Amino acid sequence: MYKILTLNAISPIYHDYLSDSDYEVSSSMENPDAIIVRSADMHNMEAPASLVAVARAGAGYNNIPVDKLAQKGVVVFNTPGANANAVKELAVAGLLLGSRDIAGGIQWVEGIKDQGDQVPALVEKGKKQFSGPELKGKTLGVVGLGAVGALVANAGRAMDMEVVGYDPYISVDHAWMLSRSIGRVKNLLELLQKSDYVSVHVPLMKETRGMFNEEVFARMKPGATLLNLSRGELVANQDVLEALEQGKLRRYVTDFPCAELIGRKGVICIPHLGASTPESEDNCVVMASRQIDAYLRTGSIRNSVNYPNCELGAPEKHRIAVLHQNVPNVVTALTGILSQYHINISAMVNKSRGEYAYTVLDLDDTFAHKLEIVEQMSALDTVYGVRSW
Repeated sequence: MYKILTLNAISPIYHDYLSDSDYEVSSSMENPDAIIVRSADMHNMEAPASLVAVARAGAGYNNIPVDKLAQKGVVVFNTPGANANAVKELAVAGLLLGSRDIAGGIQWVEGIKDQGDQVPALVEKGKKQFSGPELKGKTLGVVGLGAVGALVANAGRAMDMEVVGYDPYISVDHAWMLSRSIGRVKNLLELLQKSDYVSVHVPLMKETRGMFNEEVFARMKPGATLLNLSRGELVANQDVLEALEQGKLRRYVTDFPCAELIGRKGVICIPHLGASTPESEDNCVVMASRQIDAYLRTGSIRNSVNYPNCELGAPEKHRIAVLHQNVPNVVTALTGILSQYHINISAMVNKSRGEYAYTVLDLDDTFAHKLEIVEQMSALDTVYGVRSW
């Protein structure tokens, strides 16, 4: 029986994918084979020796030490696209909130609740200060056309907006998701100059941290609205406040409040509601459960953030999977160990991702020296972990 540790409360829907007969799931599990985590910080957590997989029930994984775990032979998964519709719907709300000052208007109305019969007249007199443009006919620029960005782009077209997108790394699958009427631009500058609204949907990396800064705001269409439902660190807070003060931006809608932004003119802070729907939470747990189940049972890797994806069926006879450094001669060393025991390899897969690689060896023969072989492979300096079936 496999043991799964949960570091956050997760949807009970996992019972449909991690059967009680094969899996024991608990928030207080000792020596787990795998961990399911949402927002809990794992950076200071000592990984148990038994651990072989971590699944993040969500797209972001900044709370997980992916390289540290990779070097312990632990595959880290995330669930991209599982909460895409929830974020798309919040982006639609963000576009509306960033047009007419709906949030400010609601707050203002709360302040006149004690005016009795005068309320209707006060509303008619005061409503002009909260007016704003319609979305129809305006240009929406979507930066990042992945699972979320593609849906946001299509939603913009559904609201009769002109939509342009920029993503130099767009996948074929996500390209197929886009409406034919969505324009593609060659670079970010072209998108910024055309867009009345800019919605950013890119991961937080070294290259994207602070990508929306003073230089970028200076190039945006004057009076544009910026939506950030991806990661707060993508936007330089002080620069966005200065852009709002100078009128370069009309509004900044963010799902990542901080003390620096709350209450500032032109800033609409949403309390990180991007994936906060029961459907989204279920979808993330379903995807995480399926990925863990496939990896523990067969060694198949899908949506890993530290090791290469490797789709596998169930082993026909015997299988050894090795997580190792992406350097020369590792495969030679692995096959050399098998040849010492005269074991034939019926199929082999070797894939790499950056510094890390994954080799799967399917074996024809039964072998009585399984433990010895695993120990010898594990002892190689270039190997991080070995699993066998």
